[in-house]
Amino acid sequence: MRSNAQLLEVFRHPAIPYERKRGVLEELIRRTRPRPTTANFLKVLLQNHRLAELSEVAAQFAEELDRRSNVVTAQVTTARPLSPDAQEALRARLGQLTGSTVRLRFEVDEELIGGVVTRIGSTLYDGSVRGQLQQMKQRMVGGV
Repeated sequence: MRSNAQLLEVFRHPAIPYERKRGVLEELIRRTRPRPTTANFLKVLLQNHRLAELSEVAAQFAEELDRRSNVVTAQVTTARPLSPDAQEALRARLGQLTGSTVRLRFEVDEELIGGVVTRIGSTLYDGSVRGQLQQMKQRMVGGV
């Protein structure tokens, strides 16, 4: 449904009868042949008028699986791309800090100047040069 806006609109539109939506879903199931549990789950979503929210449901399901598997996602921002060795070292260190298996997602922000900023959930670890400069500025202004 992500790649076909018309299909999403069929399941979202209230004027299209339920039976027609069910027919479309049955045809999709026939063509793609998902596992029976997946097909049944899709039918339940359709019955509850939630099939158009499949992407959100899948994202929440993935988050719950990660939580139960003790996996956390770390959003890592660096001034320059990290080497594979540096990425693995960071993954290992974050794993020690969190006690979890860590999945890394990287982003580059040249304004950091150097260092790393990592967000895991609501926790922010700021080891950037920009962050250190901001802390120094606050201490200097606070000390005047």
